[in-house]
Amino acid sequence: MVSLKGKTVFITGVTSGIGKASALAFAEAGANLILCARREDLLSKLAEEIKQKFDVKIHAVKLDVRKKNDVNKMVASLPAEFIKIDILLNNAGLGRGLNKFYEDNPDGWEETIDTNVKGLLYVTYAVLPQMVERQEGHIINIGSIAGHEAYPKGAVYCASKHAVNAITKSLRMDLIDKNIRVSTIDPGLVETGFSMVRFYGDEEKAKNTYKGLTPLIAEDIADAVLFVATRKPHVNIAQMVVFPTAQASSTLVHRNG
Repeated sequence: MVSLKGKTVFITGVTSGIGKASALAFAEAGANLILCARREDLLSKLAEEIKQKFDVKIHAVKLDVRKKNDVNKMVASLPAEFIKIDILLNNAGLGRGLNKFYEDNPDGWEETIDTNVKGLLYVTYAVLPQMVERQEGHIINIGSIAGHEAYPKGAVYCASKHAVNAITKSLRMDLIDKNIRVSTIDPGLVETGFSMVRFYGDEEKAKNTYKGLTPLIAEDIADAVLFVATRKPHVNIAQMVVFPTAQASSTLVHRNG
């Protein structure tokens, strides 16, 4: 296990779920953090929580990864002590709706693709040049089992995560001679705020997603992120699929009761 103490980690979508759990895990490991999210109040709250618990440096910035110019300006204006980014965790992502394609809301398509695909591209493109120049760095993308297997009523979300999978693989090829690692962690059912967002705040539908089984939690995926990030420099965990024990594929889930 390689020490992360003093390393700089850039994390998107940090105000809840996997992003928040990962930020806390990296801070506990001694990493300095660049924290980004859209919800400024929750972002400030998390930054303060980390400052009180851990002796690390934090740069917290309100950012919508869907806005290319804002991403570029934010990265270009980083304070000197945060310019050298060692690890980029592309975590920001969402799904909107779970409907048959012909009954779906196209507005949700825009939000899903702009966040999951274009946002990931914008942030990676802004951060990567300084990694290439140094010939050092690690990009970790949070994908999904939906990036491996399509499922009913999930055409656009699955497409967005298939795109993340393809981008990760192609980027790894492009960087093979640059000593930069590229990884993806692809969870199955994780109980976070994801389903509340997907179902537009319908709490009952969100809870039913995880009914009858013990799902993963955000901290489980943060553990995986930390494992991938702390391998020896010559080791790249290219892809990690993480399921709860009661899940065997995107659609095959054992539920009690």
